[in-house]
Amino acid sequence: MRKFFVLDTNVLLHNADSLLSFADNVVLLPMSVIEELDRFKSHNDELGRNARMVIRELDKLRSRGRLSDGVGTPDGGIVRIIMEQDQRDKTGLNMRVADNRILSVAYDLQQQGERVIFVSKDINARLKADALGIDVMDFEKQKINFDELYCGQCDRQVPGALIDQFYKDKQLLIDDERLVANQFVLLKDEADEKHTALGRMNENHLLLPLKKEFDSAWQIRSRSKEQRMALELLMDPKVELVTLVGQAGTGKTLLALAAALECTLHGKQYDKILVSRPIIPLGKDIGYLPGDKDEKLAHWMQPIFDNLTYLMADGHKNATDTESTREKVNGLMRNHVVEMEALTYIRGRSIPNQYVIVDEAQNLTPHEVKTIISRAGEGTKMVLTGDPYQIDNPYLDSSSNGLTYTAERMKGQPMHGHVTLSKSERSRLAGIAADYL
Repeated sequence: MRKFFVLDTNVLLHNADSLLSFADNVVLLPMSVIEELDRFKSHNDELGRNARMVIRELDKLRSRGRLSDGVGTPDGGIVRIIMEQDQRDKTGLNMRVADNRILSVAYDLQQQGERVIFVSKDINARLKADALGIDVMDFEKQKINFDELYCGQCDRQVPGALIDQFYKDKQLLIDDERLVANQFVLLKDEADEKHTALGRMNENHLLLPLKKEFDSAWQIRSRSKEQRMALELLMDPKVELVTLVGQAGTGKTLLALAAALECTLHGKQYDKILVSRPIIPLGKDIGYLPGDKDEKLAHWMQPIFDNLTYLMADGHKNATDTESTREKVNGLMRNHVVEMEALTYIRGRSIPNQYVIVDEAQNLTPHEVKTIISRAGEGTKMVLTGDPYQIDNPYLDSSSNGLTYTAERMKGQPMHGHVTLSKSERSRLAGIAADYL
């Protein structure tokens, strides 16, 4: 029996390809969805871009037939635009609300005996549909199981002699198809749990020891096993894409910036450092900000400045050194060693030979992350950091955001590495807050 999928507007705005992602079933777009797409089409952001893509795709389908009657798709499905019926008397919903008019389409079809599924990324809309007895689902494409997210490391219980052999030969062949390139393996002695060895897998299933030259960056040394793994990936130029997942205070941004400074200023491997963050406020937006682009960005990039100030301080705390540190940071900006950029302006660019850090990447959609990574030119390294438990985008969650999606999908690629950081190293207070609040 063919299913009828009624799509909410946010599904199309989240992923423009969703229109043709339902195989040989019927995709229904209520007229309110078309009206909402029309409102978004002039936006100069990802939502506007997706709205325009969907509208163009609908126009292509329109050239092959009447959308009011339904037009066939390459997969054997049908896309149809449908007028809403006023179901106020039957549903009790206020038809002045666009979501309710969209739901009325699903409700009317279900009353006619059709198998209807309402698809929305809005939890509240799904709750309403469920209350009306309509089957609901989130848009599942580009979604992973966060509880089973690849963490980038594992433990192996082995005989002590094998660990000694690893230290002696500086490599160990592990014939296990579950282990992937750039995955870290902690070998533990079956007889003595303190007898261990930590290595990183390569694409030939060889476990290799961590490199001593990657042990620290910009006078920053790792405080945990996970941070040491992160530094290994951040410092290795062969690993062109690094994803770091962890709660607040685990050192994701600090380690990334320290490695970027080390590789750019000392190692001369990159021309400059490009840092970006999604412009999504925590809480109510403070509104218009005066000044040029850099002055506006300064407010959003303050966490980056805080980390740069810490790295450039060299441990000094008196007033004179504070001024000197601020001047060092400003010097990096003036000389374009470090550049801040809004993600809005990255589209269309080609970024060669740069160390790119995208902070708070959990607030990006998978398509936005794809757009950013595809900007990388020759010699560029991309680092994505974020905390999937702190998502401010209303239509993303820990399983559907671009950061975790990238970490899972790129798993096993020789040029990608991932580490999940679990322990807060910012302070005892920050660690307790991350664990208990």
